[in-house]
Amino acid sequence: MCGIAAFFDPKINEKQKVIGKMMAAIKHRGPDSDGMFTNDKVALGFRRLSIIDLKCGSQPIFNEDKTKAIIFNGEIYNFKPLREQLLAAGHTFTTSADTEVLLHGYEEWGMDGLLAKVRGMFGFAIWDETKQKLFGARDLFGIKPLYYSLEDGSLVIGSELKSFLAMPGFKKELNERALKPYLMNQYNDLKETFFKGVYRFPAGHWFEYDGEEFKLHQYWDAKYEENDMSLDETLKAINDTLKESVELHTVADVPVGAFLSEGIDSSYITSLLNPDKVFSVSFDDSTYDEASRAQALAKRNGWDFFKTIVDADEAMNDFAEMQYHMDEPDANPSIIPLWYLCKLARKHVTVALSGEGADELFAGYVNYGMHTHNKTIKRVTAKLKKLKHAKRVKLAKVIKRLPAFPGKVHLYTNLADPADFYVGQSVIYDMDYPTIFTSRDANAILQPEYQNDLTVNGNYQDDFAKVKDCDPVKQMQYIDLKHFMLNDIEQKADKISMAHSLELRVPYLDRKVAELANSIPTKYLVNEIDTKYALRKASEQVLPEEWAKRPKLGFPTPIKQWLKEPRFYEKVRAIFSEDFVKQFFDQDVILKMLDDNFNGNGQSRRKIWTIYTFLVWYKLYFVEYDKTVEKYGHIQPEVADLIAQGKLV
Repeated sequence: MCGIAAFFDPKINEKQKVIGKMMAAIKHRGPDSDGMFTNDKVALGFRRLSIIDLKCGSQPIFNEDKTKAIIFNGEIYNFKPLREQLLAAGHTFTTSADTEVLLHGYEEWGMDGLLAKVRGMFGFAIWDETKQKLFGARDLFGIKPLYYSLEDGSLVIGSELKSFLAMPGFKKELNERALKPYLMNQYNDLKETFFKGVYRFPAGHWFEYDGEEFKLHQYWDAKYEENDMSLDETLKAINDTLKESVELHTVADVPVGAFLSEGIDSSYITSLLNPDKVFSVSFDDSTYDEASRAQALAKRNGWDFFKTIVDADEAMNDFAEMQYHMDEPDANPSIIPLWYLCKLARKHVTVALSGEGADELFAGYVNYGMHTHNKTIKRVTAKLKKLKHAKRVKLAKVIKRLPAFPGKVHLYTNLADPADFYVGQSVIYDMDYPTIFTSRDANAILQPEYQNDLTVNGNYQDDFAKVKDCDPVKQMQYIDLKHFMLNDIEQKADKISMAHSLELRVPYLDRKVAELANSIPTKYLVNEIDTKYALRKASEQVLPEEWAKRPKLGFPTPIKQWLKEPRFYEKVRAIFSEDFVKQFFDQDVILKMLDDNFNGNGQSRRKIWTIYTFLVWYKLYFVEYDKTVEKYGHIQPEVADLIAQGKLV
């Protein structure tokens, strides 16, 4: 696990100096060592966190005749059998690292052939001296971040946006168009980042660049073709495939632990792993406690259990540092417990397994059509879903216009076309009570230059078109995989863990697991009994039955309580009142929203938190960036202590 930075620009003379500054900006991603390669056209930079081949895995790594060089961030879990194939084909290896498999694999099979074989998470770049081209790729799901900018014949890529800001001559400008989508989603869901001219490299794609033409190639996408397996066969296949994935994800020359909550996703993975050490988190507010039941499972299985308790004052104090490491503002409150969970885990292990991806692949969200527990409503809905498509959609439109009644949301969201209404995890579907901002709400608080006609659902339409022939649940799964998972969940998982130099691995987001999950009939995923039904039933092979039935919580964070506390309310109000805020928002309106929330029922908390997060982030990166780098541009203290003790490997 590492950080990479690279550029293709013959006009830059002092390439070593430039790439050195870019690497220094992401030192937290790889505090063990660094490396670089430069010539008259390109510069490749690398920061290393040692996981595999601790002594000889430094990068860049070169092929036999030094005509190709690679920098790589991530892990290739099936590198050992691929290595054997490449040795048999006559390639010579100088390391035991998975990185070299990518390099020789590119030589042997080309980019498409290589990427069809690998299982893992990655962002990498290869300089081919013979072809005078820079190649690179991002993994299937976008687990590992990769950004790029292309301007005036210069291509820059990197694991984090910080490295772009460290590049001399980079013009730091706010992407004004990103603010409204952020307010509606709690994260930026555009292809262009909050920094104008810098883009997210798309998941499942590879690129080539020769100084003139930048070509993108897609090598993988989710496909949904239902198999004909029985439920029992499905449950066995889930367990067998996840078990294999977990085994692959434990390949490392360092200790591997696991995150453990009371939910099924992490409990299932952890039970298959059977690690020595597990880690959990809770808040000083007893209302939000996922650790107690996790501890009970750990005791039952004989795992060493470590727990951290989030202190509210500490969290509010550390929040700016969290947003610094996120690169772009992300108002998902689960960032806070994840920060302290990673901090705890890094004191004991270098690698930890986590449960991201289970909801998107196995249909775990209630928004996929589980908006009631009433059995009668469920049965009626199930019968109506058998209507022909045209009649079903027409009925949905009638239901939408009716006054509120028990079961209205469940009926509507099960009968309507998702492309007509689905907005992912941005809203709870009572159709009148958004949890973040609607398009109209966002425009109402923004200054004119930041207003636009973008909507959450509108941003999904290109992806809906790709799965228009799939059933509604699978359409919604695809949207969440391409948006919420890609641009929120995976971003915080990578950035927050790497801020603590911890490698986070996600066994659900594996090629074979995804291909199996995407082929499971929807009736086994979401039905009258539950969401994520097949995964819950499969988990009973290794978990007590009560664990399989537990509802999804997802790192609940007491934002409502915090914003009702005078000391936190005053902290938020202080930044809402600063002069720079007027550039973006109607300051009187957002201050009134904050005051009304404090004096009322707290129902605007998520909107307030989203505004607050952006303002904290903007102040860090645009108002006082020099102070930000001086304060936060370092590796975490616990990591520094491990280095000093000679324990960081």
